[in-house]
Amino acid sequence: MGLDYLKRILTAKVYDVAIETPLDHAHALSLRTGNRVLLKREDMQSVFSFKLRGAYNKMAHLTPLQLEKGVIAASAGNHAQGVAVSAARMKCTATIVMPVTTPALKIDAVKRFGGDWVKVVLHGDSYSDAAAHAFELAKHHGLTFVHPFDDPDVIAGQGTVGMEILRQHQAPIHAIFIAIGGGGLAAGVATYVKQLRPDIKIIGVQTVDSDAMAQSLEQQQRVTLPEVGLFSDGTAVKLVGEETYRLCAQYLDGVVRVTTDEACAAIKDVFQDTRSILEPAGALAVAGLKQYAAQHGLENQTLVAISCGANMNFDRLRFVAERAEVGEQREAVFAVTLPEERGSFRRFCALLGPHNVTEFNYRMADSSVANIFVGVQVSSRGQADELASRFGESGFESLNLTDDELAKLHLRHMVGGRSQVAEHELLYRFEFPERPGALTKFLNSLNPGWNISLFHYRNHGADYGRILVGIQVPPEDRAEFDDFLTSLGYPVVNETDNPAYRLFLR
Repeated sequence: MGLDYLKRILTAKVYDVAIETPLDHAHALSLRTGNRVLLKREDMQSVFSFKLRGAYNKMAHLTPLQLEKGVIAASAGNHAQGVAVSAARMKCTATIVMPVTTPALKIDAVKRFGGDWVKVVLHGDSYSDAAAHAFELAKHHGLTFVHPFDDPDVIAGQGTVGMEILRQHQAPIHAIFIAIGGGGLAAGVATYVKQLRPDIKIIGVQTVDSDAMAQSLEQQQRVTLPEVGLFSDGTAVKLVGEETYRLCAQYLDGVVRVTTDEACAAIKDVFQDTRSILEPAGALAVAGLKQYAAQHGLENQTLVAISCGANMNFDRLRFVAERAEVGEQREAVFAVTLPEERGSFRRFCALLGPHNVTEFNYRMADSSVANIFVGVQVSSRGQADELASRFGESGFESLNLTDDELAKLHLRHMVGGRSQVAEHELLYRFEFPERPGALTKFLNSLNPGWNISLFHYRNHGADYGRILVGIQVPPEDRAEFDDFLTSLGYPVVNETDNPAYRLFLR
C-alpha cells in the first residue's frame, strides 16, 4: 500500500494551482533552539494553506460525468478555499457547506476564489453539522463529496509537500513536524518520506484540547472526542479519518501535544523570522518542534516544521500577542500578598530588580493585606521560580499563576470592584514613555505619604504606558497633593468624577 501511495504522490496533479513552496532557514528559531530549523512555507500558497493540493488532486481525478454534476465539500475555512480555487480552475460547480459560525473573512474568501462556480451554504454550529448536511445534499443531488482529509487522492495531494522537502534538502534531517487535525497532511507526508528516508522521524503535533489522533494512536483505535478546542480551528477535529489513522499508525514516530500559549509563542517566532503571521493551526508544527527539541536535548540537528496555514482572523491578534510572552516563557504571572501599609509597593518593586513589569493590577479590599496580580518579564521558567523564592524570603506570600487558565483568561481583567475601605479616594490616569524600568520609576516617584488603593497597568507594546491609580488623599492634603501631581511631570487626567468609575468602583 505504501508503494501505491508513493506512485500516487509522484503523479499527483497539484501544480496547475499550487506552487512549490520554499524551505526557508529560520535564523532566529535556529539560534534559540540550538538546531538548524527549516520552515516549509505552505502559508505562501494562493489560498495561504496546503489544502489546495489535496482538493485539486481529488477533483483532477474525477470523471467528466462527476465534474459535470458538480462537487460538494464541508469546511470551516482552508479546505473550502482549496475546493473553490479548484472549481473555478476546472469550471466545475461546487457547493461549500460551512458552519454558521464561520467568520465572514473566510466566507468572503471562498466566494472570491470560486466566483460564479461556487455556492456557499451555511448550516450548523460546527464542522460536524456542516459535514452531515453536505452528505445529505450529495446523496440528494448526485454530487461528489470532496473530503477534507480521509480520501486517498486528497492524502496524495498533501503528500507532495513531503516530496518537495526531500528534493529541496537532500542532507540529513532529524525530524519533520506536522500539525494534525484529521490527519491528511501527516498521512501523506509520512507515507512518502518513510518510503525513501525511513531514518527521518515524522512527529505529529496537536493541541492538548484537540488530540484525537494522539488518543487514537495511544488506544490503537479511532477515538471520538466529545468536544474540541476551537482556538486552533484548523485542527479542531473530533474524529480522525479511517485511512489517515491507518497510515499515521504505520508511519508516525510520535505525536506531541502543545498548549494554546505554546501555539501563540510559535506564531510570534515565525513572525520574527519571516514577518508572516500564521494561524494557530499553521504554527503548531513550530510549537511541537520547540517542545520536542527541548525535551530530547537536541543540538545541531536539522529540524523541519511545516507552516501549513496563514488564514489568521485579525481579531485574534490581541489574544495571541498577550499569550505569546507566557508561551515562550518570557512572562511569569503571580498573585502576591503584601501588607497593607505604606511603602509595601516600593519594597516589592525593589525585589523585582532588573525584571520589567508587564502587568500590575490591585484593588484595596482589606485594611490589613493587599493582593496584587503582577506580570514580570523573565527569560525562563527558572527565573520565575527564583522570583517566587525571593518573594517568600522577603515575607511576601505568592502564588505562581503562569499556567493558570482562569487567571490568564479572566481574573487578570477582573481585579477591582468596589472598596469599602478606600476612604477619600481620588482616581487619576497617568501616561509615561514606555521603556524598561519605567513602571518602577513611576512607583518610586509616588509620595509614600498617601496610600494607593487601586492600580491598573498592562504593557501593550505601545509607545506610552497608561496607568489608572486610586490614591487616598484626605481633604486637608488636597493642595499638597495637587503640587505633588505638578512635580511628577507626567500627563495626568482626573477621573474621580467619571460616572463609570462611580458606577463600578466607588
